[in-house]
Amino acid sequence: MVHLDYQKPSDDPTETSEEANMEQTYSPLITIDRASGTPLYEQIAVPIEAAILSGELPAGAMIEDEVSMANRLDVARPTARRALQELAAKGLVTRRRGVGTRVTPPHVHRPMKLSSLNEDLSEAGFQPSTKVLHYQVRPATPEEATELELAPDDAVLSISRIRYADDHPLALLTNVMPLDVAPTWQELGTVGLYQCLHDRGVEIASATQDVGARGASADESGILGDQPGTPLLTMHRVSRTSDGRPVELGNHIYRPSLYSFKFSLFSA
Repeated sequence: MVHLDYQKPSDDPTETSEEANMEQTYSPLITIDRASGTPLYEQIAVPIEAAILSGELPAGAMIEDEVSMANRLDVARPTARRALQELAAKGLVTRRRGVGTRVTPPHVHRPMKLSSLNEDLSEAGFQPSTKVLHYQVRPATPEEATELELAPDDAVLSISRIRYADDHPLALLTNVMPLDVAPTWQELGTVGLYQCLHDRGVEIASATQDVGARGASADESGILGDQPGTPLLTMHRVSRTSDGRPVELGNHIYRPSLYSFKFSLFSA
């Protein structure tokens, strides 16, 4: 039998003001049956998963760290770590070094249409935000020049951004575009790329897009808060204006635990 409850904030009068102002951490009160054939990590993970799926543990809630959990439940630290890793693998929590373990936001189901991720997140009820990691003017590579229909070594703007949904890292967006349509660093941190292009009189009318999957590199996992090798959704896109001019080359990666594409299919 497994029971789940939550510790209330401390009423200890000796608690310091700094401790009282700290963000509340949920410490699941779990009863473990050591005579059961169910692995201990499952006895820890299953009730927490049920609480998350039921909404009892809300998105953004902080869960105690593995050391505290192991000491409190009298289990080995690898057991507590395995339980939290199982939850992270299902996309229910996000684990980041130095930040802790948080309940993730609801899954983002993005329709397969020509639209801005920033706008799609807003329409779905999320609070999107962006951090610009990289902003560089450089010569186009041969592949980029071909896809953007530029002359060899023409200058392009290369940018990388993290897109957040309710403060949770959702995607790493890398884009290359001709300089005459390039937005500023400040604009990219405020609104989506398509809105930046619209403000310059550039309207995206069509795009070719390839969707795939691969494992996260060490750098990508550090940025997105996942483990190295965690599966990622990938998207390669070339966007064009109504006259067929390619104005944006995108290579994006998404966390599938939080994000998926939605297709509409029709009979021939």
